[in-house]
Amino acid sequence: KIWTHEEVDVLSLKVEMQVKIPSHLAFSLLSDFTFRQQWDKHFLTCEVLQAVNEDEKIYYVTSPPTTGHKPRDFVILVSQRQPCKPSEPYTVAVKSVTLTSMPPSPEYCRSEILCAGFQIYSDSNSSCTVCYFNQVTSGVMPYLAANLTGSSKSIEDTALECIKFLE
Repeated sequence: KIWTHEEVDVLSLKVEMQVKIPSHLAFSLLSDFTFRQQWDKHFLTCEVLQAVNEDEKIYYVTSPPTTGHKPRDFVILVSQRQPCKPSEPYTVAVKSVTLTSMPPSPEYCRSEILCAGFQIYSDSNSSCTVCYFNQVTSGVMPYLAANLTGSSKSIEDTALECIKFLE
């Protein structure tokens, strides 16, 4: 299921996926962004720049160019949180950060992720619901342009690749 909400120049996106693996395993796989290239074609490269602590890492990500645009790059902080109670979800939160050791490069267009991530709810011992959230700004819009014109094929394809990767 895909939901969108548009406000001024920000598009909020929610994708809900049913997955046939335990929630703790989905959390483990989705919180390590070096695996993301295996299922998300928007991730060309992904490397850990800094392990802030055991729950937070800073990654450098590059994305392929879209028509008429330079390839994009991102410096992101990924924070992971385990649930405090069984009814609460696992959380993987993502936002862009500035790192002096990784200044913008002329070959890329530095882009920003305002707020994105996953919430993973346990449905049973062998299945879970994965919700992906993203607040999309104009900098990320080229990747969703086709979807906003009426087709949600790219988002749907990425979600299907994510499910296939997890299962």
